[in-house]
Amino acid sequence: MGSVFQEFEEIVNSGIKNNMPHDARLIIVGEILYAVTRDELTNKEGWLLENMLGGREKWEKGLEYAIFGDPKQGHIAPPLTISDKPLIIAGKTFHSRLMTGTGKYRSIAEMQQSVNASRCEIVTVAVRRVQTNAPGHEGLAEALDWTKIWMLPNTAGCQTADEAIRVARLGREMAKLLGQEDNNFVKLEVIPDAKYLLPDPIGTLEAAEQLVKEGFAVLPYINADPLLAKRLEEVGCATVMPLGSPIGSGQGINNAANIQIIIDTVKIPVVVDAGIGTPSEAAQAMEMGADALLINSAIANAQNSPAMAKAMGMATEAGRLAYLAGRMPIKDYAIASSPQTGTVTSK
Repeated sequence: MGSVFQEFEEIVNSGIKNNMPHDARLIIVGEILYAVTRDELTNKEGWLLENMLGGREKWEKGLEYAIFGDPKQGHIAPPLTISDKPLIIAGKTFHSRLMTGTGKYRSIAEMQQSVNASRCEIVTVAVRRVQTNAPGHEGLAEALDWTKIWMLPNTAGCQTADEAIRVARLGREMAKLLGQEDNNFVKLEVIPDAKYLLPDPIGTLEAAEQLVKEGFAVLPYINADPLLAKRLEEVGCATVMPLGSPIGSGQGINNAANIQIIIDTVKIPVVVDAGIGTPSEAAQAMEMGADALLINSAIANAQNSPAMAKAMGMATEAGRLAYLAGRMPIKDYAIASSPQTGTVTSK
């Protein structure tokens, strides 16, 4: 018998002599099993030690019940209960916090599969591309079930406030034609910069003020500018949509500090839009406290778009749950994960 066995034997004998508590015996059995898996104890030595503690059958159940609860005793782990509110934008309630797009897919069928896999409830549509039947957008308006999906018309391609206002009006009419009579949503994009595709803050604010006056629920796409976000809230926008990094870049969340300030200071929903490339980045944005995400390129450009759509949906839910759960404090030093009190020593 090796020295590891002798150490365990002393611990077991001492525990039995001193009426070791049930939970402490469970811990020792777990340590014995772990030692066997690491070849520090032979299988025979493990059996001998377990028998000293009452035998394998007793402790297999004990280890399982320690984690999941004993159904015979009513010690079932309680169901997860965590309070959350649904996403509400302009008075309309949504249960999914992931929004997706319709552009860049290799086919309409792939887009349909991805939207379904994501379990999203809001899909943004470029009004100009649908109106002109641009390549890749033919039949787009008829491709989705608009009784189940809420359309978010967007003003992509508009370089000035005036252009964006005109296209927003077209988008509202398009939604009505597809059966959403009460849909006054618009994702406002004013992007004069053709190279970096950065939104124009002045044009965005100007267009937002006018569209709010016309009864639109305005969801403006902006740089992560906390002052602009606050101003857009003040003029009556339904959300703000700060970019995580340049649109279509897949660089992730490059301006987390500013996005965090926006989340902390505005009272309307914050939807992180653009730049997210992986599910881990989606989860990161939600863990920060974002109310929702809009993800298109990362899904459409993935090798398997429907699978990525499902992953993004799951990451959005996981990030939200983590945010509600509350992360542990960050420390500058190590803290043992196992409590130091009540430990069993060999001497």
